[in-house]
Amino acid sequence: MDGMLSAMDDMSPRKRRRDDSSGVLSGKQPKTGSSSESCLDEPVDLRSVQHEIIKYGSSTLPAKHYDPDTTEPLSSAVRNLEELLAWKLRDANPFNVASVPRASRQPSYASNQPRTLVCHDMMGGYLEDRFIQGTEVETPYAFYHWSLIDIFNYFSHQMVTIPPACWTNAAHKHGVLSLGTFITEWTDGAQMCETFLAGEEAYRAVADKLVQISHYYGFDGWLVNIENVLSATAVKNMVLFMRYLTDQMHERVAGSVVIWYDSVLKDGSLKWQNELNNDNSVFLEACDGFFTNYNWTEQSLEHMKALSAAQERQVDIFVGVDVFARSDVVGGKFETNKALSLLRKYGFSTAIFAPGWVYECHDKAEFRNNQDKFWGLLVDHLYVHRPSALLPFVSSFCQGFGKSFYRNGQAEFHRSWFNLSAQELQPFYYREQLGGEGWLRTRGCPEDAWSGGSSLFIEGLIPTGQSKICARVFSLHVPLATSTFVSFVYRPSEGVSVSLELKMADAALCSHTNTKDITASSVVPVALSEDHDLVKQFTQSCGVWRSDGWTKRCFQLELSGCALRDICVNITRDGPAQDTPFDCRVGEIMVLDAESLLVSPPSMQNICISDAVWQRGMGNGSDSTKETQKLHLNATLQWNYPSQLARCFLIHWRRLRGPDPRVTAGPLTLLGRSYSGLYRVVDLVVPDPPALIELVVEPVTREGFSVPESHWGRRSLSYTEGVNAGHK
Repeated sequence: MDGMLSAMDDMSPRKRRRDDSSGVLSGKQPKTGSSSESCLDEPVDLRSVQHEIIKYGSSTLPAKHYDPDTTEPLSSAVRNLEELLAWKLRDANPFNVASVPRASRQPSYASNQPRTLVCHDMMGGYLEDRFIQGTEVETPYAFYHWSLIDIFNYFSHQMVTIPPACWTNAAHKHGVLSLGTFITEWTDGAQMCETFLAGEEAYRAVADKLVQISHYYGFDGWLVNIENVLSATAVKNMVLFMRYLTDQMHERVAGSVVIWYDSVLKDGSLKWQNELNNDNSVFLEACDGFFTNYNWTEQSLEHMKALSAAQERQVDIFVGVDVFARSDVVGGKFETNKALSLLRKYGFSTAIFAPGWVYECHDKAEFRNNQDKFWGLLVDHLYVHRPSALLPFVSSFCQGFGKSFYRNGQAEFHRSWFNLSAQELQPFYYREQLGGEGWLRTRGCPEDAWSGGSSLFIEGLIPTGQSKICARVFSLHVPLATSTFVSFVYRPSEGVSVSLELKMADAALCSHTNTKDITASSVVPVALSEDHDLVKQFTQSCGVWRSDGWTKRCFQLELSGCALRDICVNITRDGPAQDTPFDCRVGEIMVLDAESLLVSPPSMQNICISDAVWQRGMGNGSDSTKETQKLHLNATLQWNYPSQLARCFLIHWRRLRGPDPRVTAGPLTLLGRSYSGLYRVVDLVVPDPPALIELVVEPVTREGFSVPESHWGRRSLSYTEGVNAGHK
């Protein structure tokens, strides 16, 4: 794009500790039938033992999908036309397949409401987010204001940018479309275009590959960015290519969109127009949207408003806003709201380019504060979306990164981590001025959490003239069960009381498209006693946990035909009327069908091990003899389990036998987490052969409940060293 960053990608390998025992990790479940072969295609006796004869040597796994040293799975792009045309399902990366289907929301993308697209272009792309199973990084970039946007576009300057699965997972969890990028640039780009736009067969072949890639990896469409001159033949076929690509995407990927970037004109010249006009409208007519360049003026908006090609398609015109404010633009930086205020007056959608400016150009230790400030300035010009889903509704407010990782209020480890696939449904983050000196702020906080890497921190000051304040945490549409169970985990400061307020509406009314004017009634439920049967069942399902200052309250609602519309946290002053500062850390909010507490989760149906790579690594000795080198196993675990029932999967291992038969079996040790049905075991130090180990997959339900050990997946692996294997 004109003015887009083209900084070199920092591709230096991330340091890995070979004794890492509890990283926050993720794998991606390939769609059934998408790849040519899978170890799950063959029936497996869960009681059987898989045997391996150790062969040392370099990994034969494709280097673009797996780190050549560690075999850790990586996200990557398709670099050129030859590579694109050669792309086949059997060569794809199953770990980079998004594991989260796109959720429903209100209003939907199809509503005739101005939209907001975020174009994420950061330092060449594929940074820490390329590590599919997560990584350790002190101050990563992440996005979590999902309720304010409609489309997330992952951008790089490689020809075919495939979004890392973690971004698609996070977007889909919030009902946001995830787009890849198809780009050609300069002289090389012009040559590629002349090749693939030479005729119908050639451009259809490219479009078909783009459709297959989007369908396989589970994202929702493409931004097409052609930044080079096109010949007369090429530009004529470009329009046909766009129309064919759009039609095929709609046929194969439900709800998909294809958007054209303002660059080439209908005569093939490369001239950014900063508007839709008669010289480029032919491209909008061939696809779903048009993304303008950034140097527009109010006169540009007036021209587009009057343009016949824009009539009834104003929401398909995304007016570009460069947050870096390069060249002559309206707004940008912390004045981006000026651009949105102006373009919204004309009813257009917007494309916010590079909001990662708040990360790249500021103190990274202040990233959360700066990101919240940036989006807080824009919120008056954006449209809030409600998640629309069935029970259960659960969020622990994890933003997909943190300083530690927590489960049930206890830290599993203390070190920085990043994995957006771990991100939970995000609440509203905002600051609000109240009467007098009063104020209220909500923000994500990594200093302590109930589950994951962060909690929701509510802070402020109750002014003298008010006895309580209400913090709206979620707006949503969730039809409730006749008997609904609610759990609320929080930790307040002294001098205040905390209660949960739920706003309801008639579920039938909420099912209609226009839900703005629905009247909601509030319920402040009364907590159940600890000896209530539902509380006992819930506590048993949660597993072992210690309060450590956390308060857990459980509620039961008996309702009929209601939908949950808002979740609020009330903070009430305990003492006399005076300005009262407060804070409250919210660890988790959960809304369940009470009957689900009595339902046993399913068992793991299948588990298999494939793509084993054996390596010898230096031990603690000072020489490189075999006796001082440790044996390392790298392998892929794959299993079947209903993804809609699981929050994540915990991966364990233990030694069962060997090499000394007198030594008893070892304890289960946590390796990491997966957020789908795949996990790559990396650099696991195992006993010397002959030996028998066990790899175990423990499902964790969406509610965070422990699953009985009898329901876990287990696979035993025995291994011996070949007679002439040698070692490295």
